[in-house]
Amino acid sequence: MSVAARGVELVALLLVAVIALGTLARRLLVPYPILLVIGGLLLGFVPGLPPVRLDPDLVFFVFLPPILWSAAYFTSFRDFRASLRPILLLALGLVVATTAVVAAVAHAVVPGMSWAGAVVLGAIVSPPDAVAAVAILRRLRIPRRVLVILEGESLVNDAGALIIYRTAVAAMVTGAFSLGHAAGGFVVAAAGGVAIGLVVAWLAVVTVRWLADSMSEIAASLLAPYIAWMAAEQLGTSAVLACVAGGLLTRRAWSRAVGPTTRLQARAVWDLLVFVLNGVIFILIGLQLRTLARSVRPGELGALAWQGLLVSLAAIATRLAWVPLATWLPRLSPSLRARDPMPPWQAVAVVSWTAMRGVVSLAAALALPLVAADGKPLLLREQIILLTFAVILVTLVLQGLSLGPLVRRLGLPEDRTLEHEEIHARDAAVRAALERLERLQEQEHGVEEELADLRSHYEARARTIAERRADVPASSSLAEAAFKRARYETLAAERRALIELRDRGAISDDVLLDLERELDLEAARFGLATVPEPGQGTRGRG
Repeated sequence: MSVAARGVELVALLLVAVIALGTLARRLLVPYPILLVIGGLLLGFVPGLPPVRLDPDLVFFVFLPPILWSAAYFTSFRDFRASLRPILLLALGLVVATTAVVAAVAHAVVPGMSWAGAVVLGAIVSPPDAVAAVAILRRLRIPRRVLVILEGESLVNDAGALIIYRTAVAAMVTGAFSLGHAAGGFVVAAAGGVAIGLVVAWLAVVTVRWLADSMSEIAASLLAPYIAWMAAEQLGTSAVLACVAGGLLTRRAWSRAVGPTTRLQARAVWDLLVFVLNGVIFILIGLQLRTLARSVRPGELGALAWQGLLVSLAAIATRLAWVPLATWLPRLSPSLRARDPMPPWQAVAVVSWTAMRGVVSLAAALALPLVAADGKPLLLREQIILLTFAVILVTLVLQGLSLGPLVRRLGLPEDRTLEHEEIHARDAAVRAALERLERLQEQEHGVEEELADLRSHYEARARTIAERRADVPASSSLAEAAFKRARYETLAAERRALIELRDRGAISDDVLLDLERELDLEAARFGLATVPEPGQGTRGRG
């Protein structure tokens, strides 16, 4: 069998594993990145499976641009800006602190580890990956600001960590280091990356407005993050910040740039793409173990495991100490304390414990050069990669599996901010529609009955919104779940009636597809992809 055919077989196997493990994770209520990594570990020991070697350039270029762009796109710029201070304290300050502490521990416990190599390891494991954390926290009603801070941190911290990493790698390879050059390079890389991302996003928005075709518009949106990444890399700036800035700007302009069909289809395409990319990369992380284990000499595995545990604990402990201090110290200022009071200690605890590592750390470790400037093999390269893998595994399993129970045990208050904002937005939209109808009734003639029916529709929506506004403060999660189950059942009954008509030949498949789309859009509006509460006797798609 040719190499290309074996590659296709491996991709197919990975996709099957992503689907199976992702489904199992949802049924077990386990964050899917954790189960995917463990599944990849087990797959790595399947007899006959070809060894998997991740090309770091492939990981950075294929996987990261759309994942970062999508994460930025779905981040609220208003909330991001409002929480910029804690985000930067985590994404920049904590990255530097974690790099320093991990470097000190690695230099002390790993025989022969130079300071340059230790700093490289610290920079590699300093940025947490928010994918697993958000997968857990979005299922729980935690304060909105906690999610915003964690998501915002994950957008920016990769850039800071990778800039430190590249500076330390240069010192590791050449033996030379300049603090002034490193600081200047950081500023130039960050500013240049943001500028490139904004330019690419602006060009993408102009392009989709000109295309006026849904498929072409979606294709252009998929190309944009890769163009931003390539342009930033070619100009020596931060490709991570280019994708983050581009995603944020695209979100601001997308609603005006394209029509409803493109928005619906693009959301489905992007959701599938990001799920597949995240799934494949987390499985590949697990599959790397067998390949990495071969580089360990007999008798070294136990020592490496112990060193990996110490490095992991150093990274975790640094965050546990940093987050409370970074929360308390700025509020020594009375003006800041009055403007932004101290958050509940439970929220601080959640942010402190949420620090799983993922794809960026592994890709950065694998990207280490094979040889130094003198042509000799780079010292301790394999050990740094294995220690990175140990930190990923420890943080994903230990913190990932305990985060959900911790949040439930802390009893954080339910946050209904978005529900109140949603009601306010619906009310404003309905009022705008009614005002427009009044002007149309003055201008249009011969369609008075149709416009009156439309007015009745919007007036009914206005009454429903008023009822929801009165009910939200007193409504409970159980009542909301009961309503969603009832709405799911009624939509499922409509769908079954339509399918029965189609099966009897009373309506065509075209009619079924049109009406089914309306029901699906209604279900999506209520977030009813599946039954809200498992175990109520009707699972599935209805």
